[in-house]
Amino acid sequence: MPPLEQTAHEDLEQQLKDIIQDLYQPRSPLQRNQNPINLPPNPPRLRLLPPTPLPSVPPELLEYVENGRNPDIYTREFIELVRRGNQLMRGKMLAFAGFRDVLAAEMLAALPELSDDVDRVLDATGGKGNVVAG
Repeated sequence: MPPLEQTAHEDLEQQLKDIIQDLYQPRSPLQRNQNPINLPPNPPRLRLLPPTPLPSVPPELLEYVENGRNPDIYTREFIELVRRGNQLMRGKMLAFAGFRDVLAAEMLAALPELSDDVDRVLDATGGKGNVVAG
């Protein structure tokens, strides 16, 4: 999530301050006697700023902050959850890789005529190229 450009924010803030100051300044006695609701002849206008995308904030984080909890705790819990998920996925990948190698070895032992097919499957799935039939 990229941060909002500070210059665009500061530019908009300065424009708003200038408009408020122009509208707040005391008018001459002649202007005060006229209808006070009239704006100056050339009312200030905000210059159009290029549209900037709003930062994407997960709704869970907003709920966390609304409940008065520290967003750093949310971040830490999220990182721990991702780490746990990654460890679980890595364990599954290693287990299936082991099963793949055992299956390839057993297939080569039982059906040696399929050795080319077994090697092709092992190469395609990132396995060890030359599994010795045991």
